[in-house]
Amino acid sequence: MATHITDECINCGACEPECPNGAIAEGDEIFVIDPSLCTECVGFHGDEACQAVCPVECCIPNPDIREDEGQLLAKAVKLHPGQSFPAEDELDETTSRFRNPDWVNEGR
Repeated sequence: MATHITDECINCGACEPECPNGAIAEGDEIFVIDPSLCTECVGFHGDEACQAVCPVECCIPNPDIREDEGQLLAKAVKLHPGQSFPAEDELDETTSRFRNPDWVNEGR
């Protein structure tokens, strides 16, 4: 599922430069995540970079948009055609939160 930013956002902007897909932008009142660009950092990090830097932990799962690890990796590959990514069976705790035993987020 794509990540989204709740209205608890303090508009600090810490998350925006951390997104490897450019999915985060300043909205009218808070920052927003474009779900068509969000890969939950699969292929890049073992956790979601936006959540890792968020001081109020308002980058959370969007229960209305559910995607599995394979779908998110395929989206990353499509968004970055010139970049190489590990195959799905080669993802590990450093490249997918699905494989990271330390990654915890309720609702996922």
